[in-house]
Amino acid sequence: MKQPAAIVWFRQDLRLDDNPALEAAVKSGKPVVPVFIWDPDSEGDWSPGAASRSWLHFALKKLDKSLRAVGSRLVLHEGPTLECLEKLIDDTSADSVFWNRRYEPAVIARDTKIKTELSKRGLHVESFNAMLLFEPWTVKTKTATPYKVFTPFYRACLSQPEPDDPISAPQKLKSPGKWPTSAKLESLKLLPRIHWDTGIREAWRLDEPEESSLIDRFVQQGLAGYPEARDRPDVDGTSRVSPYLHSGELSPRRLWHAVRAATRRPKTGPPPKAAEGYLRELIWREFAYHLLFHFPKTVSEPLNAGFAKFAWRKDAGGLKAWQKGQTGYPIVDAGMRQLWTTGWMHNRVRMIVGSFLVKDLLLPWPEGAKWFWDTLVDADLANNTLGWQWVAGCGADAAPFFRIFNPIRQGEKFDPEGNYVREWVPELSKLPDRWIQKPWEAPESILKDAGIDLGRTYPQRLVDHDEARARALEEFKKSRETAE
Repeated sequence: MKQPAAIVWFRQDLRLDDNPALEAAVKSGKPVVPVFIWDPDSEGDWSPGAASRSWLHFALKKLDKSLRAVGSRLVLHEGPTLECLEKLIDDTSADSVFWNRRYEPAVIARDTKIKTELSKRGLHVESFNAMLLFEPWTVKTKTATPYKVFTPFYRACLSQPEPDDPISAPQKLKSPGKWPTSAKLESLKLLPRIHWDTGIREAWRLDEPEESSLIDRFVQQGLAGYPEARDRPDVDGTSRVSPYLHSGELSPRRLWHAVRAATRRPKTGPPPKAAEGYLRELIWREFAYHLLFHFPKTVSEPLNAGFAKFAWRKDAGGLKAWQKGQTGYPIVDAGMRQLWTTGWMHNRVRMIVGSFLVKDLLLPWPEGAKWFWDTLVDADLANNTLGWQWVAGCGADAAPFFRIFNPIRQGEKFDPEGNYVREWVPELSKLPDRWIQKPWEAPESILKDAGIDLGRTYPQRLVDHDEARARALEEFKKSRETAE
């Protein structure tokens, strides 16, 4: 009689190490059937964007290679998830299904339904935490309510038991006597027909498991200087692991403990100064999931209801210029072009371009969230939502609306020699440092020597920042008066 199998449903946990669902299947002693199901329609309005799909193609390819190294393989299916799982259960005589939890509203609803239906069939169905350090319902205020302010949330997380040590990857997986049919990776059509993603492929080693080398390099060379370098887009001062965290190729627990270990200090108590800044960013990610879980409507609605009727403008031309990096503000354009080319943008610059969209152009933050969702390889619904509501001033612990980033001063402070702008806006590369962040102020002779004809070789500014700031503050005042 054929031995029942254990299905492991891979999702945003595309790794073998620190994978509790996989560990549970191995401990069951049954043949393990690793499965990935491509069903974007089941994720509601937030199915993976174009850049994320391209990244996913290569992540699945690497996962299959890792599985084959331990005597297994990845089974691919496409279609309604429940139907695919039921077919796999029938084909493998599976009596158990394991997966790791996700926290997006549409995905929670889908997974709840699947767990209910499979349990009705008598299967053992179990889910685990592989995505977060602290699950959203485990961190509460003294009144058992969710947090809306980051600093007390951060302190509450540090008071929690230390995240578990990461689980080692299995050395061998027990395979079924006969493998179920599998789709070809190419048939999922995750890669674009027109190869606009060439820059993404060049910016990331997508065919290789790069996350380990990134962590090692960062903790050895970047961690000590992180508090100062993290805001400088002109230097290599960040870990660049966000896409791997999003896809689940990298475990947050593994990253947490790697940073902790690099400081050569005990694991208990507050983090040492060398690690504090970086671990704080990991807990900011936890805060994003905490908010998404407890306030799911924030993916499209402001957490601060006072912004529900804010008088956002409609300006298709301005939006397109922002998307293409043609605003006339060098630091903004550099960021948007970096995003389009590599699928990633430095975090400081994300704040600058976000502030420019919602406050200088007065365009609605959901437009920015949608563009980031489609173009970021680390497009993560929780962090994307928190980031845009923060910069718009309408979310939890948000920057006040009247905090409006000056793109000139931001460029001069965080890209003082203009190296970031020169890399991504090469038409300005010959401008002296003094004018690189504000070419419209440069004398005509300087512009001519640099080969710049404003309005032709590089665009004129969409808006005057000082005037745009005054307009934004006036609209904020009107909105607040209306809400009252």
